[in-house]
Order: sequence, then structure tokens, then C-alpha cells
Amino acid sequence: MESFQSFILLLDSTVRLSMPLLFAALAGLYSERSGIFDIGLEGKMLAAAFAAAAIGAVTGNVWLGLGAAILVSVLLALVHGFACITARGNQIVSGVAINFLAAGLTALIGHAYFQRGGRTPGLDDEARFTPITWLGAESLQDVPIIGPIYFDLISGHNLLVYIGFLAVPVTWFVVFRTRFGLRLRAVGENPAAVDTAGISVTLMRYQAVIICGMLCGLAGAYLSTAQSASFVPNMSAGKGFIALAALIFAKWKPVPVLYACLLFGFLEALGIVLQGRDLPLIGEVPVQIVQALPYILTVVLLAGFIGRADPPKAGGVPYVKER
Repeated sequence: MESFQSFILLLDSTVRLSMPLLFAALAGLYSERSGIFDIGLEGKMLAAAFAAAAIGAVTGNVWLGLGAAILVSVLLALVHGFACITARGNQIVSGVAINFLAAGLTALIGHAYFQRGGRTPGLDDEARFTPITWLGAESLQDVPIIGPIYFDLISGHNLLVYIGFLAVPVTWFVVFRTRFGLRLRAVGENPAAVDTAGISVTLMRYQAVIICGMLCGLAGAYLSTAQSASFVPNMSAGKGFIALAALIFAKWKPVPVLYACLLFGFLEALGIVLQGRDLPLIGEVPVQIVQALPYILTVVLLAGFIGRADPPKAGGVPYVKER
């Protein structure tokens, strides 16, 4: 029974650690399905995390922090959109520039305003997303098997976790069962045909990057106001790039994106559990190997173990309207 409880707690950690990856991967799905590659998921997530924690610390209101996170992320998404859609610049260069901009500005502004080396003050419960206990969870806590699953795995997460899981079927429906989704996919595959049909390629791509910014805002807010209770410089720690790997691993489909993010989250959670433990024939697991596990998996999976993953045909190519 103790091993079962440990396994449930491992799955619980998996869910918590996979949420920022899931939000960011879904954000990239909208953008890249429209033909706009977004390497800047990491930067938008980091900027949103700072905005959520900073505004939450100043106002003591978690919703104002969430709104600030989404606003900052959308503004950066619009910068990326202007560079790639209107100015027809290189999408990779623009995304990398956003990553550097976010990393530098968050540390600079954080240090200048809070005088804590780039960190923000710790957030009170009113300024962060706290766990939600479902009805009857405490009374079922001691029931074998059902109790741990309901109390530890299903109940006890914050609101953003449930929003993240809900975003997966919503994204599937929007992308594959609505007129907007049909146009979104068409713009990413053959923008000239969409333009010929009288649909604005520019407008569709801007709508996609705005949705991308909103979801990155949720990812950043989760990092600093749900998973943690403050902002720390570079706290995204490469999660935006892992989200991109998960998106490619899932071949730009929402439900496989969920599975891929849970896989990466499970590996990170497993690494935390194994850290410092003695294993048979191996001994104590080095901390560096544990921390590198998600990145090693990323390289292994993308080296050819996922089969062929073809991006949208017009991805990364600025559209020039024929005259």
C-alpha cells in the first residue's frame, strides 16, 4: 500500500510539473499551425511569470497578476507577429530575440524595483492560485485505492491545472471542428489558396499569435503564482524549448501534445524522486544526471524515434500577396 501511495504522489507531481509545458505547447500549436514558428515561447513564458508575480506582490490580487501575465505575453506575441507577418522577418531570429529580451528585462526590472537580485517578494495566498479540495475528498482520504486517487491525484490541484486539461479538448475542437480551425490549418499549409478565397492571411496569423500569447501567459502565471509563490530569474529553465519538443513529438496534434507533456513531466518528477537515492548496482544517482533527464529524452525522441513529423508546409515562410 505504501508503494501505491508513492506511485500516486509521483503521478500527482507529474501533473503539476507538466502544466507549464502543456500551456506552452498548445500555444505553439496555434501559432505553428498558422505557419508562424515560435521559438519565443520560452521568453513569453518568462515575461508572463515575472508580470504575474510582480503585480500579484504589489496588489495582492491573483487575478490582476494573471491579467498582467496574459497582457505582457500577448504584447510580446504581437511584437513577434509584427516582425514575422508584417515586416516578413526571419521567424527564428525574432523568437530568439524575444527570449533574450525577456531574460534580460525581467532580471533588470525585478532588481530595480524589488531590490532582491531579480526576485519578487513571496506571494500571500490571495496573490497566488491555491489548491482546490474537491467535495468529499477529505472523507475518502483513508479509503484504500480510491482515497489516494481521488484525494491526491484528482483533487488538490489549483485552478490553472484544471484549465490546462480543459484546454486540450477545447483546442482539438477549435482546430479540427470549427471554421476558424479549418482556416487556421489552411493558412499554415497553403496561404495563397486561402487568400484567393478572400480570407485575410495576415488577420488569421495575427489571431493565432494572439492566442499563442494568451496561453503562454497562463504558462508563465502558473510558474510563479501556482507552482511557486514568487518569481526567480530564468525560472522557466528551458521549459519553452521542451514544450516545442513535445509539440514536434506530438506532430502538432492537441491530444498527443497532452501525452507528450505528461511524459516529460513524469520524467522530471521521477528525477526529483531519484535524486540522492541509492539504487541497486548504481549507487547514489548523480544530481546532474537527474536534472538532465528531460533534456536527454528530448534529444533521443527527436533523433528519429517518433517517426516522420512534418510541420505545416508554409511554416516559417513569410507570405507575400500576389498582385
